[in-house]
Amino acid sequence: MSIRVVVADDQEIVRTGLGMILDADPGITVVGQAADGEEGVALARALRPDVCLFDIRMPRLDGVEATRRLAGPGVADPMAVVVITTFDLDEHVPAALKAGARGFLLKDAGPELLSQAVRAAAAGDALIAPSVTARLLAKFAAAGSAAPPAVPREPLTEREEQVLSSLARGRTNIEIATELHISLSTVKTHIANLMGKLRARNRVEIAIWAHETGRAGSEGAPRG
Repeated sequence: MSIRVVVADDQEIVRTGLGMILDADPGITVVGQAADGEEGVALARALRPDVCLFDIRMPRLDGVEATRRLAGPGVADPMAVVVITTFDLDEHVPAALKAGARGFLLKDAGPELLSQAVRAAAAGDALIAPSVTARLLAKFAAAGSAAPPAVPREPLTEREEQVLSSLARGRTNIEIATELHISLSTVKTHIANLMGKLRARNRVEIAIWAHETGRAGSEGAPRG
């Protein structure tokens, strides 16, 4: 079945362009478009799409709060949200990721990456692949967080630490499997275990925790 998407962006030309790109993918259908965050949340709740693609900076309700209302901690049936922005170091992106967003893209991302992000979000496998995301998360962690990082329910195994580091550096499940010479199903098992031990709702929260605790590895460090 086609992946159903709601797009929200206050710039009509951007909103239309995103819709056209996604509709050109035979496996994706844009079922609704909104001009601001309030309308986006209302559409998403009414249509229950597989993925919401929200701009970070919108009038009435920004992408961070829209994400929190649809995917935040307290939401009984969270939706998949991918946030988009014009600037690669937009200070609002970490807040959106912590609010439950499953991915982050720049508006100049090509059609292929946009489709990949939507497909990943629909499958529950957040797109953190772009290196800029790892840099942004590392920058955010270096600035410090109001709350201390969560303490794992159980100590992480050596293999879980390896998977954690690769995930935080933007590796996909397939890339992690290749890098660590393990099967794809084993990678998924380790990520599920990490989610349980860290009380994380998705792999984005795992990546944030890795950066906050210095486990992301050298490739996660900001590059200037």
